[in-house]
Amino acid sequence: MDNQEKSPSPGRPAVTKEKILVFFIDHLNKVYAAKVHLSRKLPLLVNEANFKGLRHAINESIEDIEKQIARMEVIFTLLDEEIADDSCKGMLGLVDDAFDSVMEYKDDAALRDLSLLYYMQNIESIEMASFQILQIAAVKLKNKQVVQLLRENYDEAKADRTLMLLITAKYVSSK
Repeated sequence: MDNQEKSPSPGRPAVTKEKILVFFIDHLNKVYAAKVHLSRKLPLLVNEANFKGLRHAINESIEDIEKQIARMEVIFTLLDEEIADDSCKGMLGLVDDAFDSVMEYKDDAALRDLSLLYYMQNIESIEMASFQILQIAAVKLKNKQVVQLLRENYDEAKADRTLMLLITAKYVSSK
């Protein structure tokens, strides 16, 4: 008999708590790396925003990112896991693209602000999806505190995304 675990249904592999933990830690590391990268890059973009409401929202996002990073560090501790020197090239690339795009429009305040709004909206959407998937996986880990910390990160990402949507609507309609 091979070393395969018995699947609960034909055609679907068994999803054990151990496999969920491997997935969870791997992807938590990716989100963590992206958040740390974002926490380094975003402060450089605050002063590039022309619209006062956008500058305020970026500063609020920076504060939220710092809280989210701290919560993820607590999660690693709760699960007795080390933070890996991991990266998520896709998420890091999106942050770098945002930075490059904003600099590309250095001489045009409107295009620079619109670019910031576009990328902030995309980043927050990816964060929401990431925290939501990790939250679902965390339920299988049976650690209510981890689930709660992820819910808080998701709620902050959702609030930041909503704020960016409102600012985008206000910005576009005020011009």
